[in-house]
Amino acid sequence: MKLLEALQIANAPQQGDPFRALLVTGFSPLHLETALKAHLRLALAGRTVTIQTGVFGDIAAGLEKADAGSNAIFVALEWADLDPRLGWRTMAKSGEEIVGDARARLDRISAAIAAAARVAQVVLSLPTLPLPPIFHTCSGELNRIEGGLRRMVYELAASTRATVLHPESLRAGSSHDLRTDLLNGFPYPFAHADALAAGLAWLALPVVPKKGLVTDLDETLWGGVLGDDGPEGISWDLEHHTQFHGLYQELLNLLSDSGVLLGVASKNDAALVEKAFTRRDLAVRPSQFFPVEAHWASKVESLRRILLAWNIAPDAVVFVDDNPLELEQVKSAYPTMECIQFREDDARFLTGLRDRFAKREIREEDRLRVESLRTGGAVLQAAGNPASLDALLAGAEARIVVRWGKQPPDARALELINKTNQFNLNGERFDEADWNAYLADSSTHLALVEYEDRFGKLGRIAVLAGREREGRFDLDIWVMSCRAFSRRIEYQCLKVLLGRWETVRLRFVPTERNGPIRQFIGEVAPELAVRRDEFDSRCPPLYHQTESDYGQYSTTG
Repeated sequence: MKLLEALQIANAPQQGDPFRALLVTGFSPLHLETALKAHLRLALAGRTVTIQTGVFGDIAAGLEKADAGSNAIFVALEWADLDPRLGWRTMAKSGEEIVGDARARLDRISAAIAAAARVAQVVLSLPTLPLPPIFHTCSGELNRIEGGLRRMVYELAASTRATVLHPESLRAGSSHDLRTDLLNGFPYPFAHADALAAGLAWLALPVVPKKGLVTDLDETLWGGVLGDDGPEGISWDLEHHTQFHGLYQELLNLLSDSGVLLGVASKNDAALVEKAFTRRDLAVRPSQFFPVEAHWASKVESLRRILLAWNIAPDAVVFVDDNPLELEQVKSAYPTMECIQFREDDARFLTGLRDRFAKREIREEDRLRVESLRTGGAVLQAAGNPASLDALLAGAEARIVVRWGKQPPDARALELINKTNQFNLNGERFDEADWNAYLADSSTHLALVEYEDRFGKLGRIAVLAGREREGRFDLDIWVMSCRAFSRRIEYQCLKVLLGRWETVRLRFVPTERNGPIRQFIGEVAPELAVRRDEFDSRCPPLYHQTESDYGQYSTTG
């Protein structure tokens, strides 16, 4: 955006819950602060964004201003922060000793980032400015001292608790405005400040990754047409100039390993597809595709069946096909689904596809997702028949573990809260600072629920949190993964709460997407409050072996 536009956005009246950011730079923040506030406000339209700035010339001291009230902390590191001689305003001849001096200051900055990361998310950008001409070598040669300095900052990026903005993600162009740097201490042209601010804001407020990818086969997963060329005639290699399809297959492997659901929607002969999937030179593992919809019905119908099998909403899915007409038909049927045309020989297609599913951490639950959907098919089929479901659940050897505590072992609890839509008590979302503040309340209790049965492990699939009030429990947060539906886990969760408190009140708010929990509440707590004796009369038979941090018990039909 342009400076005038950024100023208008940043200075417009705002209302809503506060979002407090701390911007730490060694230079005068000026237009970077304006651009950052504008990008944050665009992304957080319903909140009041305020930005506090750090201490001029001292990154570490600026970070010490971080407190529990910060929702996000942004650090723009430049070479002068390592040593003033590396800046254009005070450039001076330097020798080998500058590396040691820079190391000492960088260690202090690293420790300050680690301390700040304990109270809020820290987003860090590495130096973007060019180094001044202080070395004896020509500008086209990488000086040994400069190489040592660059190695230090990348070591910081590899070891820090901060989220680090990739330097190559910034738009090409000049990053330095020497005139404004010398006049007022702000070193960037506004275009660079805007790109940097956009990158920092995007990392602090990442979009929820997509959950599933459905792919076409002919001229997409492989080169050629299966019905014409046969299983041996399709290709994805350099010899046939179809290597890009092989790269696409490798990307699907990577996505699958990170927990992305993969499905196939192809107008094809199912027997030929099955035979093609037996080729040993396939880069992608056919076992990762579930379900495979290969027939002559419309792809809209294929997508309908895949969404039903996955039990997720269309807006969590990406559909890839080489045929624009097929893409348009699917888009008409599912307007919220992202439909992408396969682009052969376009690296941006692969990179953009990967980015739609990007996540900072891969957890056990991600790896379990596909297999749990396969094995859960029998449960979903039996769900409509109570007698069949009882028989299935009675023999499932199900085990539920409820772990209480405000310090879960990782960020799984917050991740589930922020990405779950269907079984979600009220749709409330949290950033790290708000979540930590909620947990800091002495009356708050948090439980993370794990599940497994003889069909396999589902991992950590539910989060319950609320406040104890005069002997009752006010349930503020309750989310459960769609993979856990139809196993009566939700009944067991409520039973666990009522084993600890006589009454549970549910802070339910209807949303466009939380129909499943709305139906459940209508059955067991139509008044949004349920007592232990009332629940027992409404609860169906439960067959889980249940463990809880405050006790163990089992329930049977």
